[in-house]
Amino acid sequence: MMGVDEEKSEGEGKVWSLCRMPKLWQMSSGNGNGSSSSSSSSMGNSNVYQQTPSSERSAVTSSNAFFSMAKSLLPARRRLRLDPSNKLYFPYEPGKQVRSAIDIKNTSKSHVAFKFQTTAPKSCYMRPPEGILGPGESLIATVFKFVEPPEKNEKPMEKKSRVKFKIMSLKVKGETDYVPELFEEQKDEVTVEQILLVVFLDPERSCPALEKLKRQLAEAEAALESRKKPQEETGPRIVGEGLVIDEWKERRERYLAKQQVEGVAPT
Repeated sequence: MMGVDEEKSEGEGKVWSLCRMPKLWQMSSGNGNGSSSSSSSSMGNSNVYQQTPSSERSAVTSSNAFFSMAKSLLPARRRLRLDPSNKLYFPYEPGKQVRSAIDIKNTSKSHVAFKFQTTAPKSCYMRPPEGILGPGESLIATVFKFVEPPEKNEKPMEKKSRVKFKIMSLKVKGETDYVPELFEEQKDEVTVEQILLVVFLDPERSCPALEKLKRQLAEAEAALESRKKPQEETGPRIVGEGLVIDEWKERRERYLAKQQVEGVAPT
């Protein structure tokens, strides 16, 4: 019995030992899993750490895109004040070239370049078509347009024009000279100030708009004459009298006399 019990105890011990071995394997495998999980977590953390800058960059890019979109939706700040504000009044005279006028004033604190555009460049033109205004400076621009005769069944004053004019502005440096390339080189900074529609007035019927147009045209002509006058005064003068022409004659006569004396020298 003792032998049998010993054999049983030894067998049971072997069985228990065999039963305990999986625990060791579980512990080792558990440690392996733990190490793998810890390594995976560390790798995940490192990946998160490595991915953080790119995510921040994408966030910055998206925020910049949002602000640029929001800025585009906001109304552009006006640099010019126009009078009339959104129309150009022309006297209705079919078959003739008529004139309109618009007062342009720079209301900003910087120099501003302006430019006219029209949908009918063959029948319309502006004077001046572009320029630069200093802070608070203004001018009256004259707009010329040829009025087409009405169609057969169209009444004269019911004629509507599809021609439109556009005034654009651009902030520039104070010492900048106007060149046509300004608006192309800085087209992202260009502001469309206004789209002007054409309105015809009866020249035979007095109204506030027609009287105002006449005053503006008179002021524009006076300003044009005043700009021409300094150029005429400072330009080259025609020498028709005075000491200049007399001195030139004297020098010429002395030169000819000297030539004659040298030619008659004794041989």
